[in-house]
Amino acid sequence: MPNALEIRGLTKQFEQGFTLGPLNVTVPAGAIYGFVGPNGAGKTTTIDLIFGMGAKDAGSISVFGLDHLRDEVEMKRQVGYVSPELDFRSWSRIGMAIDFVRGFYPSWDEGYCDHLLASLDLNRADKIGTLSFGAKIKLAIVLAMSWRPRLLVLDEPTIGLDAIARQQVFAELLAAVHDERRAVFISSHAITDLERIADHVGMIKNGQLVFEGSTDEVVERYRIVDFVAQDGTGLDGQPGVVVQRREQDRWRVLIDRSVTSVERLTGRGARAVSDAPVSLEELFVALGR
Repeated sequence: MPNALEIRGLTKQFEQGFTLGPLNVTVPAGAIYGFVGPNGAGKTTTIDLIFGMGAKDAGSISVFGLDHLRDEVEMKRQVGYVSPELDFRSWSRIGMAIDFVRGFYPSWDEGYCDHLLASLDLNRADKIGTLSFGAKIKLAIVLAMSWRPRLLVLDEPTIGLDAIARQQVFAELLAAVHDERRAVFISSHAITDLERIADHVGMIKNGQLVFEGSTDEVVERYRIVDFVAQDGTGLDGQPGVVVQRREQDRWRVLIDRSVTSVERLTGRGARAVSDAPVSLEELFVALGR
């Protein structure tokens, strides 16, 4: 089976000087992929380009083997989309929005829609104008998932959701990819939540991909190490080393073990005094500065 989403060499230049890419992203079928990065890193631009909103300068984007431009119509029949910017106020009640949207999707599953409404504590009779921001996000998720798209793209889906609602949404996302024929691509700042649910992750910064891979492998690749070093020449500026803090001769650094090792740095005159794993959130903060 082809990858759910495959981006190769994606490049987009803007007049303001920002350049996205070259970007390579791989979302396997059956995966929940967390796409993270600081504000302005290029996350939303990447999503826009997936849907053909704006012209790329180079590269390719495919969804389950379908080119996003050449096979645009068929590709978009495979992809559901959720964003905080979606607005459903044109329909006074949830049931009216459902009745309108389902007419566009022959694969709409009414039983699944009812299940999602119940799971996310929504009612067809609820007035959309009185819904909280979080409830509107949940409605967008119901409308995007009820026709069972093969790829679900979510842009900041947890904004406005309390802890209970987040758990409800994540449970449904996990169930959606259970058969490994579908995939979920989540762009979010909720790193702690993503660490619990995403089995693949990619981080973008200043338009460039910093890392990508299975969540376990990415987290295992990095370590936080405290060194004692008189002048730090064996640490500062070394490949695979990101200095986090220095207090006199004490250095705290993030090490990318695919590039260097504690033993190699020790051989350059530094003495390791602690060596600890990192969480995805700690990694995001360390590399996002």
